[in-house]
Amino acid sequence: MAKDTEKKPAAKPQTAKAAGEKKPRAGKGAGSAETAALPKDAAPKAQSGGKARLREHYSKSVVAALKKDFSYKNPMAVPKIEKVSINIGLGEATGNSKLMDGAVNELAAIAGQKPVITKAKKSIAAFKLREGMSIGCMVTLRGDRMFEFLDRLMNVALPRVRDFRGVSPKSFDGRGNYTLGLKDQLIFPEIDYNKVEKVKGMNISITTTAKTDAEGLALLRHMGMPFRA
Repeated sequence: MAKDTEKKPAAKPQTAKAAGEKKPRAGKGAGSAETAALPKDAAPKAQSGGKARLREHYSKSVVAALKKDFSYKNPMAVPKIEKVSINIGLGEATGNSKLMDGAVNELAAIAGQKPVITKAKKSIAAFKLREGMSIGCMVTLRGDRMFEFLDRLMNVALPRVRDFRGVSPKSFDGRGNYTLGLKDQLIFPEIDYNKVEKVKGMNISITTTAKTDAEGLALLRHMGMPFRA
């Protein structure tokens, strides 16, 4: 006589908990079921950093204005800014090496780039200076860092100068390059007043491709340099 086969209960569908899958928690940062089901390609992508604001202003407005002023036939003849050099001279650093460390840190904060320490080329006994001693630091900016520094200089730092009436338009070298002297580094918002040991001046040289001072003046004026009337 055949034995009665025992009927086994039907297998229950495996839940997400039994399968080891974690359910999204409701609350902050938890997406809805529709969001979780989106494919990877549908996720929003992070936007990459664009050009510096002053660079875009040059390409959109300054080039057209200079073409109108000087009637350039070739677009490559329109003058542009090649580089910006910032130099801090510290003769007192020969007797106090801590001043040099402070100048390097402050210039790095202002320019956003590590500066190079400049050394004496000659020994001068009257100034107690020996060849190879550190007497200053400098940095050269190009590209977006150059445009970002000029933007902060013209729109943030220079207006903070006491009794500011504009920079002199007579500081060109005859070939379209402009040099600006500052007596105080505290006009830059990146400098912490409480950490400054000594007020330091600096020279800022703007090198352009202009062939004449008139072209260099027009270039910087259209870029936003606040020249004295």
